[in-house]
Amino acid sequence: MLKDILAQAWEAMLYNRRRTAITTIGMAWGIATVVLLLAYGNGFSNAIEAIFAQWGTNTIGFFPGRTSQQAGGDKAGVKVRLTLDDIDRVTAALPEITHISPAEYQDVTVRNDLHTYTWTVIGSRASYADIIKLVPDQGRFFNGAEDEQRAHVCVLGSEAKSKLFSGGWAVGETIRLNGVIFTIVGTLQPKMQETNDDINRTVYVPFNTMSDLKDTTYLDGVWIGYHGDYQKIETTIRNTLAAAHHFRPTDHDAVFVANLRSQLHQFQILTIALQALLSLVGALTLGIAGIGLMNIMLVSVQQRTREIGIEKALGARRRHILVQFLAEALAITGVGGVGGIALAWLVSVMVGRITFYSAIAKNATSADIRLIISPASLIVATAILIVTGLVSGMIPAIRAANLDPIEALRCE
Repeated sequence: MLKDILAQAWEAMLYNRRRTAITTIGMAWGIATVVLLLAYGNGFSNAIEAIFAQWGTNTIGFFPGRTSQQAGGDKAGVKVRLTLDDIDRVTAALPEITHISPAEYQDVTVRNDLHTYTWTVIGSRASYADIIKLVPDQGRFFNGAEDEQRAHVCVLGSEAKSKLFSGGWAVGETIRLNGVIFTIVGTLQPKMQETNDDINRTVYVPFNTMSDLKDTTYLDGVWIGYHGDYQKIETTIRNTLAAAHHFRPTDHDAVFVANLRSQLHQFQILTIALQALLSLVGALTLGIAGIGLMNIMLVSVQQRTREIGIEKALGARRRHILVQFLAEALAITGVGGVGGIALAWLVSVMVGRITFYSAIAKNATSADIRLIISPASLIVATAILIVTGLVSGMIPAIRAANLDPIEALRCE
């Protein structure tokens, strides 16, 4: 039965080749538009995630500020000072923490035999590399033993290494930080860097060694890596520090918390909204092609009125006529859908990478947009295609099924 219906639909399509071809091309163009728009939405979402992934999405940093609310007998405007004791407090309150490191920041004079620059030096524990995703390019990151021994070792960012050593081998060489000699034990792979950012010009030294460059009694910040609920962890950090430093947990000026997962979640909401908008635009485009299919099928019903009358006179019921014309519409839709998906795949391959973040940042090609045709996109596009085909084919099919056989036989 099904085989006969499909064969009949195929014969009808071949009988009007030009009309069928034009309609099929319209459906293919519509479904290709839907797939490409969804692919663009997926590529945009992946680009945003790539920007955050270079720092580790399960990463939180908190930094001291000044209170903006009165707490108990303390007035607003009191400066919060973080110490190593706060690291112990936060660690005890949060078993979800996997890594934690204090951070000290200082602009210093960096010098070797040929060059002199002023760059930022960060003093941290060895775990800082795991938290911030610092990946060695040459050598290694300093270890815990070197931190405990206050060893004068350092790690260079990629641009710092190229400026000081002009692309040559840097590991084992020495530099001076504010006149203090440090041995380079490693250099890092480049990170995405905007024009005014100096992340790749940073020098990293052990936290205990940092005391030779500045007073480390009070911390400039603390970074943690964790697993679990990012909102709960941020709340616990605020509550713990508020109890220790006598400020309100709701006073976000007292301690600034950089929660990368929270920021990523906000961007994900925007990308979901963008994908929904692109899906709607694609559906409307495919709907226009569906209107064209409906008109063609209505013309087909009108031209085949006598044929429908003969079929009814020979015993065909309304559902038979309905299925016959609906099958023809769905056959055109199916062929157009396959062609449209193939066209979308070809376009995605030819377009390749679309400049996005790399337009404003160095080393950011991984955060550019690529047209990603995912299985989920194909499922959504196919669902829209089926609905369009059913709606476009049902109205002409119902009209054909409701024709009076006697009136149909009178038609010339």
